[in-house]
Amino acid sequence: MTAPDTFRLLVPVADSVTVRNTVAYVVDVATAAAEDRPVELHFVDVASTRAVDPDAPEELAAASDLLERVQAWVDEDTGGTPPADLSVVTDVLGANRYLFSPGDYADVLLEYAAESAIDRIVLDPEYSPGGAAPMLRPLTIELSRGEPAVEEAPVDRRTERTVLARAASLPKYLTVFGSSYLFYMLLSSWKPLDFFTGFLTATLVAVLLAPVAFSEQPSVRRVGKQLVRMVIYAPYLLKEIAVANLQIAYVVLHPDLPIDPEVVELRAAVWGDAAVTTLANSITLTPGTLTISVSDRAFDIHSLTAGSREDLFDGGLERAVRFVFYGREAAAIATPRERGDDGGRSDG
Repeated sequence: MTAPDTFRLLVPVADSVTVRNTVAYVVDVATAAAEDRPVELHFVDVASTRAVDPDAPEELAAASDLLERVQAWVDEDTGGTPPADLSVVTDVLGANRYLFSPGDYADVLLEYAAESAIDRIVLDPEYSPGGAAPMLRPLTIELSRGEPAVEEAPVDRRTERTVLARAASLPKYLTVFGSSYLFYMLLSSWKPLDFFTGFLTATLVAVLLAPVAFSEQPSVRRVGKQLVRMVIYAPYLLKEIAVANLQIAYVVLHPDLPIDPEVVELRAAVWGDAAVTTLANSITLTPGTLTISVSDRAFDIHSLTAGSREDLFDGGLERAVRFVFYGREAAAIATPRERGDDGGRSDG
């Protein structure tokens, strides 16, 4: 007699208020299915990180810890003795990959599903990989591109709240408030009224922007190091702006007006909202180049001269931004031209 096919369930997990109930639901489904055929439960944590990221060991350790808790929950829900035909597989996915959008996360999950012959994907209703805002609905749409059936676990979930109440936390409020207040005071004359109006302005900014200002909880230690490196970066950026100003002034004043405008694509080796935004704005602040759009890690840039494009693909700004956000080791990554991320352009 032919042995029954194994039924395989894929469950992406992240630290959420409903992940425990999702695991319980999946165990119930698997236990019932195991009466007729072997069942494999695949619990995966999509942890987007890089080897050069200083926080990579901490993030990967948190992912492993969550998967250990999931294994313990499975044991608890099966009374410590899972059915003989029920097995559990855990894995961390997405390491050393740039994951930006729901489509990127879906690609990782669908690749794993194809490799593991997954029959169904079950999503936690509060699934929020990487600490980002909940992306279940767009992720569900993206996952529908694949072969496995996709369902949301029908578990009790917290009442929908406002973005303010759901996404913000005290560290986010304090970070946004502090940076806003400092920026306001730097632009003020430091009169008593400025301290009061600065406090009100920073409070308003924190209330409105704290929920969307960070994709993960800010770390005082990490932000502190980044601020110190940003102080080093600022003079470098000012120097680049000054040099570019002189180059553009030469072009504008030259009788032949030797411009060569072109839109180019730069696939930058940066990740995270803050780093991507900093690089995009730094490129725009440098005369001769203008960031038009950013999609994933692809920057569409309008360049005015061939020289500005050469400087762009030499990777000076990109390397400096990596230094600010990821430290000295990340600054040593190859330039866009060396990586082949310069649109196939040669040094000539």
